Amino acid sequence: MDVEHDGWGYTGRCDTVEVLEGGSLRVIEYKSTPVRRRAEVTEAMRMQLALQVAALEACGHAVSGRLVYFTEHRQRVAVELTPDDFDAARRLVDSTRATLESGTAPPPLEDDARCTRCSHAAVCLPDERELQPVRRRIVVADPDTQVVHLTTPGARASLRSGRLIVRKGDDELSSVPLERVQGLVVHGNVDLSGALIRELLWRRLSIVWCTGRGRVTGWASSTDSPNGAARQRQHAAQPGGDLLLAREIVGAKITNQATLLRRNGDGANEVARLRGLARLATTAGSVSALYGIEGEAASLYFDRFETMLRPADITFSGRSRRPAHDPVNAALNYAYSLLLGDCIRALRSCGLDPHVGVLHSSNRNKPALALDLLEEFRAPVADSVVIRAFNNGELGPTDFRSPLGESTLTERGRKALIAAYERRVLGEMTHPTFGYRVTWRRAMEIQARLILGVFDGSQPSYVGIRTR
Repeated sequence: MDVEHDGWGYTGRCDTVEVLEGGSLRVIEYKSTPVRRRAEVTEAMRMQLALQVAALEACGHAVSGRLVYFTEHRQRVAVELTPDDFDAARRLVDSTRATLESGTAPPPLEDDARCTRCSHAAVCLPDERELQPVRRRIVVADPDTQVVHLTTPGARASLRSGRLIVRKGDDELSSVPLERVQGLVVHGNVDLSGALIRELLWRRLSIVWCTGRGRVTGWASSTDSPNGAARQRQHAAQPGGDLLLAREIVGAKITNQATLLRRNGDGANEVARLRGLARLATTAGSVSALYGIEGEAASLYFDRFETMLRPADITFSGRSRRPAHDPVNAALNYAYSLLLGDCIRALRSCGLDPHVGVLHSSNRNKPALALDLLEEFRAPVADSVVIRAFNNGELGPTDFRSPLGESTLTERGRKALIAAYERRVLGEMTHPTFGYRVTWRRAMEIQARLILGVFDGSQPSYVGIRTR
């Protein structure tokens, strides 16, 4: 139930409000993970209840019950609130407003015990601001959610009893609880019901639409977005770009190309030259100079790309974007589109505008910042997925067709590549800057939040992911 307090100037949401006999109300706050695994009401919970009760009473309702329900213990705990609790809650509202109205972001907490089990630590990244290995362990719940890909032509996804239902004709293809959905990717001719779209947007879950060949054609996301001031700074900085940020993105991309080629291919001289270009990128004098360095690196990398492919019946004669001239390019294009969808989702979760970049141009209305973020993940995620899929036999010549000379994936090939991609982004790696284990998909959001830190002024610089 949504509530508001006009006098104090805040809005909020109650988990449950029960109407008792006589018309008075009982407020119930649900908590799933109590501190120290005990059904113990904390000060933060008291403040939540105080704000909920104050809002309801300001609207003329009598509140006679205040409870916290601990779901793991299945136990209700009554809470008595005093005038001092309401005074403290009012002071918190005032201090929060002062923070929001400030022209600069507050400094991150350093070595603060409150961060250890805070549910927002994965968003705030308090220990990552120094761009050094994280020495203490932050315990954050890892939600059991996944990105759902809809690939069956003619299917329709809808909402029923809190579940995402996919049907084709009279057949039910899939049924997924919405609590397990992190995002939705629609491939080709698949319909969505209006109720499902509304529910996903209400939950702040992004929807990305792709063509059957994998090109991202659009996305939808909630209008309820954080970090509006940082987004304004992002737009203000865009005409000249951010050279330091662009340097780091290109340097990380080329380093990762060199690492993948060293691990899987044949080209020691090219690897050495790529590493030299990566160092050169960090001192480039302009974005146009970075374009030249990036182009030279791409030429070296794709000249030796075929040495990373093992099957004799798979050939690669050079990078061709669209239309793809061979199965390898078709698979790369599709994998890059999947990666672009993840980058868009990561940036939108931070409140940044995917269209306003520092390296790619926004002139043709491309998602420029998403393409910027994508660069450092091309080799370790998308290229790695394609190479492994061909070398392991997950993809083969029969998974492609060539209408009018353009190579495209079959439906079976698309599903195989999507499955390989999801395994990769859900796999863990050690973050090269912070030293902790993280999935590749989570790493994209971490990097997006570091970009946000540059725009909001809380981060002095940006460090890209470089694999070794």
